[in-house]
Amino acid sequence: MYYPDDLVDEVRMKNDIVDVISSYVRLKKKGSNYFGLCPFHNEKSGSFSVNQQRQMYHCFGCGKSGNVITFIMEYENYTFQEALKYLADRAGVTLPEIKYSREEKEKDNLKTRILEAYKEAGKYYYYQLRSENGRKAYEYFKDRGLSDETMKKFGLGYAVTGRNLMYRYLRSKGYSDEVLKEMHIFYVNEREGMTDMFWNRAIFPIMDVNHRIIAFGGRVMGQGEPKYLNSPETIVFDKGRNLYGLNLARTSRKNNLIICEGYMDVIALHQAGFNQTVGALGTALTSGHVNLLKRYGENVLLCYDNDGAGTKANLRAIPILRSAGVSAKVIDMSPYKDPDEFIKNLGAEEFEVRIENAENAFYYEIRMLERDYNINDPDERTRFTNEIAKKLLKFEDPIERDNYLEAICSKYKINNEHMNKLLAKLVVKNEGISEYERPRSTIISNKKETDSGIKKTQKFMLTWMCEEPKIYKMIGKYLDAEDFTEEIYCTVAGILFEQLDNDRLDPAGIISRFTNEEEQNEVGSLFNTRLNDINTADEKSRALKDLLIKIKTYSLSKKAKEETDINAIAAMMEEKKKLDELKKIKIAFEED
Repeated sequence: MYYPDDLVDEVRMKNDIVDVISSYVRLKKKGSNYFGLCPFHNEKSGSFSVNQQRQMYHCFGCGKSGNVITFIMEYENYTFQEALKYLADRAGVTLPEIKYSREEKEKDNLKTRILEAYKEAGKYYYYQLRSENGRKAYEYFKDRGLSDETMKKFGLGYAVTGRNLMYRYLRSKGYSDEVLKEMHIFYVNEREGMTDMFWNRAIFPIMDVNHRIIAFGGRVMGQGEPKYLNSPETIVFDKGRNLYGLNLARTSRKNNLIICEGYMDVIALHQAGFNQTVGALGTALTSGHVNLLKRYGENVLLCYDNDGAGTKANLRAIPILRSAGVSAKVIDMSPYKDPDEFIKNLGAEEFEVRIENAENAFYYEIRMLERDYNINDPDERTRFTNEIAKKLLKFEDPIERDNYLEAICSKYKINNEHMNKLLAKLVVKNEGISEYERPRSTIISNKKETDSGIKKTQKFMLTWMCEEPKIYKMIGKYLDAEDFTEEIYCTVAGILFEQLDNDRLDPAGIISRFTNEEEQNEVGSLFNTRLNDINTADEKSRALKDLLIKIKTYSLSKKAKEETDINAIAAMMEEKKKLDELKKIKIAFEED
């Protein structure tokens, strides 16, 4: 549902950000800000800053930023609407009742009933495991080394032998055939009606991040095929957007997330203390999985089975993680096949050593590639080098690409200059990125920043105007919101300029205009960029003029490439005159 901006602002302003965050994080005042340990990544020194005046938070370690609504969305994994309702209830603000169309209401009611039915089914399986009927499955879990506490933590259960016991049980609880069909844990045919999908199987409930059961996995007890059976996708379960164990791993506060294959691997690692572990649900890692993982960390350790299939899974996952900006490493489990076997034989301490020594994902890719070539043979070594070059071109950030180029050339004794020429040749053949440029220096200092120079420049301009609103009065006639070439930057600039025109500055309110969690984080980061020290009025004047010229020049250059309309071109000529005028004047930055 869409809520009016003034209502969102009312809820936000009635929830002081320091008061709200203090209930989650221990904050200590230092100067004008409050600091504490970041709740979104593992750290020993407090780099999490809360600004009460601006009603914003920012972590200088992991880069998370936002207002009080963003914080609740991030921490509790709520949608914008859920976070707003939580804060509205906290502040005693009544939100208007959500009005659904008849179709939306029916669909929402069906989802609710399905989730309720899954919960009831999970309770039934849970009870059966602890009954005499479930002794075989209970002993199976015990033989696999699981404690009663671990079984309870994961809600493990047992589906007893019988063709329609679960069906009859759920019908006795008042669930209609319509709901039961949509659960997809029953086989349906005209002659026999509905029969249970799961029977004589150890049951693994699959939960979403809010601990709601959305599907089941089952392992057959004794002989039978398939060995593992998963319930198919439904309107509440998308296996490409859910990960087994993420409901528990999301609160681990570790500085990494471990991905492995099977249910037992996830459970064994959790029991051994590695509660940051998740599992793919019978499918290869998808971009949906990665987007989900990014909410909880940007360091991933791949721990797929130590066999051919596991190697393929690693090699499929690495490019997806890289393209999403997630740092990946690969855990070596040799001589054992999977994490469960490893933990049983070598224990948690040795697994921790393997985590510390996990192999860089790109090095892993090249090492696996090397197995296909005899690099002592000149022809095969040449082909091997060409394949390395193609993989280097997958890095979009030139600094990162250069770092890997230098490291790989050193490792395999490849001439650095020759590799650069090969990269340029491949670009011309359209086998890689469209452009291969050396990194250029920038006045903006941010070690974790990987954006292009112009994006950094635009981000700093927005931050600086937020911190020192008088800047806008000095340069407003030269700068338009459309000069910010990133769409979200342009939108933010438009709102910010409107506020400054009315002598009102509310960056936290700007964040609230965006309901998407990732957008809120990005908008928050626009107000938290850092510049190398510039102290005097003269230094500030030169820096401000330099930023302004860069932004205007890039904006005009981009428009010149895209515009063909004669009127738009004429307008650009006027903008060009302003730019020429700007280059000649001196911006006077007065000290306060």
